[in-house]
Amino acid sequence: MPRAGSGVSLTRPPPRRSPNKLLAALPAADYRRILSSLKTVPLKFKQSLHKHGERINTVYFPGGGVCSVTSVMNDGRMVEVATIGREGMVGITAFSGDGVAVGEAFVQVPDGEGQSMSIEAFRHELDRRGSFHSLIARYSQAHLALVMQSTACNGLHHVEERCARWLLMTQDRVGRANFQLTHEFLGMMLGVRRPTVSLVLGTFNKAGIIQNGAKRITVLDRARLERTACECYQIVQDNFTRLLPDPL
Repeated sequence: MPRAGSGVSLTRPPPRRSPNKLLAALPAADYRRILSSLKTVPLKFKQSLHKHGERINTVYFPGGGVCSVTSVMNDGRMVEVATIGREGMVGITAFSGDGVAVGEAFVQVPDGEGQSMSIEAFRHELDRRGSFHSLIARYSQAHLALVMQSTACNGLHHVEERCARWLLMTQDRVGRANFQLTHEFLGMMLGVRRPTVSLVLGTFNKAGIIQNGAKRITVLDRARLERTACECYQIVQDNFTRLLPDPL
């Protein structure tokens, strides 16, 4: 063990940086303090994180992949209202509301692990009114803007534009050109029938924009995909850039 005056530093090394961008943006001392409250958890395909109307007991900070928050109708139909990846957290109503989940939250595109935190630890850290609170507050604003833009997008834009936007946002979150995705799930996210999704993806495939494989999509021409997407993609990007220190 190094002795005082031996010339060997006794300073603890900084903790390993979190793959989640919100947590990674925290000062090292703040992140070190909350480490004991964080638990590394797998994020598996179709894994349910929150159920609509149920109280949130745990919040999640994805380290990769895509989580979706959906609005579900009485007949079982659903449409996505928010997409969450490593730029944010799942369970934001625990910050801005009464802690009851609004919509269903589940893993849409699996890609690695995440970190979870109990609601008690989350609120305790928020009560410090420090860097953690500031980051979550700014993310809450960006998330609200995302939900509002998604609502407008679903009502006003063609399915081709919305599909292109969704593929771009997914690529941003997984950080690579190919990712797991089924036509059935994408149809649910866009609020359209599966044959419609197959037709749109088939058109993109023939145009050389994507490669549409079995349960997997590969983006071949991102520039053309961006030109196909509606303006909502860039609006959401600009909001995250303005509000958070490390944008998508």
